Amino acid sequence: MLAFLVSAIRLGMTFLLGSTGETITEKSGHLNLGIPGVMCVGAACGCYAEYMYFKAVGAAISPVLAVIIPLIASLLGGGLMGLLFSFLTVTLRANQNVTGLAITTLGVGMSEYIIDEASTIFTKGSKYFTAHLPFADDLGWFGELFLSYGVFVYLALIIAIVTTYVLNKTRVGLHLRAVGENPATADAAGINVSLYRYGATCIGCGIAGLGGLSFIMDYLNGNWEYCVDAIGWLAIALVIFTVWKPNLAIFGSIIFGALYIASSYITGVSFAGKELFKMLPYIVTILVLVVTSMRSKKNQPPQALGLPYFREER
Repeated sequence: MLAFLVSAIRLGMTFLLGSTGETITEKSGHLNLGIPGVMCVGAACGCYAEYMYFKAVGAAISPVLAVIIPLIASLLGGGLMGLLFSFLTVTLRANQNVTGLAITTLGVGMSEYIIDEASTIFTKGSKYFTAHLPFADDLGWFGELFLSYGVFVYLALIIAIVTTYVLNKTRVGLHLRAVGENPATADAAGINVSLYRYGATCIGCGIAGLGGLSFIMDYLNGNWEYCVDAIGWLAIALVIFTVWKPNLAIFGSIIFGALYIASSYITGVSFAGKELFKMLPYIVTILVLVVTSMRSKKNQPPQALGLPYFREER
């Protein structure tokens, strides 16, 4: 049971990073269905940076740089995908839904090309991401459950908590929510709608890119698999499941992680049964969406979500 919870938390942080990034984006009124592609690019850029770093330094590897360099590369890769999405939807006024799906297709293709160029993803690089506190093993079940994680678990928790604070307690968060709810009113109040949408989307995609790298380097221990995009769709579903609240996403991500891996810990389940278990997060999300839509007007998406804003039509 303990191993199941630890594994669920490790995978859940991938969902948490993706959903936190998408929440920031959606709070600005942007519906970015390109998150799966963004996570693919973030994962590929981070892995490729790790590969190039190992190739350049040989045996003289710095554990700190082995973590920081892929993190920066993943942030930049995801952020650039967000910049592309914003340019198409804000500047060129393209449809957000179509653009997001195109970004996903582009991101999956780019990641395959980048990884093919890298030839090999060094699984030894993952040990720097999964290294935990040295005294965790001496604390029994408490240490294993709470302290036996790598950098991504704590990074994801910090980002989610800080995002919650910024959205709810700061002027920047207030302006961002105003842009997502009613961009015309925000514009009239002197808030730069385009700047906030650009900034939120680029930052959100950068964070989502870290989620992709987390999946490869932390959960899969450095082994590349072309299923990052599937995790990306679940990250979008998690945004709805947790009603656009990153603090709730901390718990929701663990639930999603547990549901996704449950079939691996249950014996006597057929292949079809295992695939059905992997569908549970989507089914639960649909149920939550139906219930919240019927019972509460507070837990709704931003009113301007997915809608373009043209200042001349104000």
